[in-house]
Amino acid sequence: MFTEAQLYSPVTRSGDGDVLVHLSDEHPGVHDPDYRARRNAIAALALDYAPGKPLPHIDYTDAEQEVWRIVSAELARKHQKYAATEVLAAAARLDLPSDHIPQLDEVSAALTPLTGFRYVPAAGLVPLREFFGSFADRTFHSTQYIRHHSAPLYTPEPDAIHEIIGHANQIASPRFAAIYEAVGAAVARLTTEKALKFLADVFWFSMEFGVVREKDEIRCYGAGLLSSYGEIEEFQRAELRPLDVATMGTAVYDITHYQPILYCAQSISEIEDVIGGFFATMDDDSPHRVLHASSRM
Repeated sequence: MFTEAQLYSPVTRSGDGDVLVHLSDEHPGVHDPDYRARRNAIAALALDYAPGKPLPHIDYTDAEQEVWRIVSAELARKHQKYAATEVLAAAARLDLPSDHIPQLDEVSAALTPLTGFRYVPAAGLVPLREFFGSFADRTFHSTQYIRHHSAPLYTPEPDAIHEIIGHANQIASPRFAAIYEAVGAAVARLTTEKALKFLADVFWFSMEFGVVREKDEIRCYGAGLLSSYGEIEEFQRAELRPLDVATMGTAVYDITHYQPILYCAQSISEIEDVIGGFFATMDDDSPHRVLHASSRM
């Protein structure tokens, strides 16, 4: 089941107002006091943000900017080889900067004219209902911190590279943006945690780790693959299965490792029909209905 909290470093605020990001012992920056202080300060800005206020601007360091430049260049090369045509076309229209980390209002300024989506800050993990529900208003909650400079091509948690290079390039496609909006509308209809987790798992195997067949090649469209220097090549070795909402919504998997099983669409239209169609009609009883229908086949 979907356990996204494993991916994000917990963020707490003391009674005195001090913000602390709790990095895991395996995090590349856990023993770097400057990095830890940096993460705390960026998280505090996100926690202090409220709708209607200016988006917090981060004065990124030279080291952080260099990480962005390195990863942008490497992922751009890999996208040309492995990304779906729909994503490549959307990314070309969005035209994210490769020489500096874009501020969230810079991302929104480029994205909103394309699909109506805008970015707002997140300190870390956003509760599932709030995160997915905001898609109905075409809003995306994004972290602003950058992975540790000692490992520019690796991060144990989603950072601004994942949120922007992964998700923004995907959401720049009107076809994918419509699916996101359908997810948000579905959340408004859901009252049970079981249904919400089912939705999150289907989203995981589609919009995060989805692949699609293009002629004789398998290409990726999921944001998790688009933003991962390592997994964007490893997905070629995964076991591919056809789109199956019942299986996608109940699969047991480890989100801290490369996914050994992926669900492959035959076209973008199939993603719209199967995944988008499910989200467009999903309610609390949908998991039971699709599982019942699947068991009868």
